[in-house]
Amino acid sequence: MNNIVVAVDFSESSINAFLHALSIAQKCNTNLDLVWVRKSAEEKDKFDTGGDPTKEVKVQFTELIAKYQPELPGNKISYKIRTGKVYKEITDEARESKAMLVVTGTHGASVFVEFWIGSNANRIVSLSPCPVITIRGGIDIARPLSKIVLPIDSTTETRQKATFTGYLAKKHDAQVHVLSLYSTKAKAIRRNVDSYSEQVAKYFEEEEIKYLITSMEADNIADSMIKYGKSMDANLISIMTQQESSTANLWMGSYVQQTINRSPIPVLCIRPKETLAAGLGF
Repeated sequence: MNNIVVAVDFSESSINAFLHALSIAQKCNTNLDLVWVRKSAEEKDKFDTGGDPTKEVKVQFTELIAKYQPELPGNKISYKIRTGKVYKEITDEARESKAMLVVTGTHGASVFVEFWIGSNANRIVSLSPCPVITIRGGIDIARPLSKIVLPIDSTTETRQKATFTGYLAKKHDAQVHVLSLYSTKAKAIRRNVDSYSEQVAKYFEEEEIKYLITSMEADNIADSMIKYGKSMDANLISIMTQQESSTANLWMGSYVQQTINRSPIPVLCIRPKETLAAGLGF
């Protein structure tokens, strides 16, 4: 688990993702594996001009690595070219290399199509064997990590993201904002949310991770997370791939999908039971 996989297609979005991954690799002392996927013959590649696109891709990678390798002394930036479906090849690479993290750009989608059109980013999040950070292009977010939003909802899995989030926070000396989200007036559910937040806070205290606890009402969990993150100038939002659901999601897509597609802040997505350290009681 000493590498970060970065999906690269040389778009603005993927270069933005690469720069964020580089910042994380510097703090976590890891290698960077850049992966470009040659699409199937019926799909048009960015560099497909009738010849072999891999030649131009190799040139681009060589230039990129030559420029940024000096910023990662002691670790290596390398690249691979794979053929197939983007989301499958990226997640397969993460699995084969036992990566600690995948970083990918996303072009996002409008509110009207995000439920109907599954992007590569959404599929990578769904299939990845390790946590995934999605980053939109055209977004100027400060590096390295300094403020991380960790929202807590009523699902029992919500606490699991504390482990990997805490790992990143500690490596970056970042502050984690434990955000209790109340999506209902039901007292029993709100007490559960408070209890989960307190458990996470206790874990952070034991690990000597900087944090604060706050709360807010949330008619829409995705919108509330993003609104809070923007208000305190966060540069990461940490979520689980399993969150609260509502009837509105039948029309708008899951809160995870909404967050990935809409957030101007990078989003860390963690699947249940797949944090760095299991067995912490979460």
